[in-house]
Amino acid sequence: MMFSKIIHTDNSNTTILVRLIVGAVFLSEGIQKFLFPATRGAGRFEKIGLPSPEILGNYVGTFEILCGVCVLLGLLTRLASIPLIIIMLVAIVTTKADVLANEGFWEMLHGSRTDWTMLLGSIFLLIKGSGYWSLDKQLMNNGK
Repeated sequence: MMFSKIIHTDNSNTTILVRLIVGAVFLSEGIQKFLFPATRGAGRFEKIGLPSPEILGNYVGTFEILCGVCVLLGLLTRLASIPLIIIMLVAIVTTKADVLANEGFWEMLHGSRTDWTMLLGSIFLLIKGSGYWSLDKQLMNNGK
């Protein structure tokens, strides 16, 4: 019953566009946390004052990769979107609050446009599901 709710989706043919955008960006960012840890992973986390940056950088990078792949495939999309929403909320609060305070509202909006896009795309997938062209849809059909 719970599994059915997690994989439930509709027949939308266009949801794949949101999945491709959200999944590709998170997959890419997760990989970069391991390829460039000084600027994208632990180093960046240390710079913004997050605790245990080495552990947190690897943890977030791993979630971005795994959840990004799940979103791209449309596999457990609703479940995979939850960590991505949390990651984006933390990213906005920890990196954009200072910009808002020091440079103003419009500069903060400009600098966070990708963050907001990924946050809203992830929320969309949590609400809507993965759409017709997804493994969730295949699992749903096989379960009938």
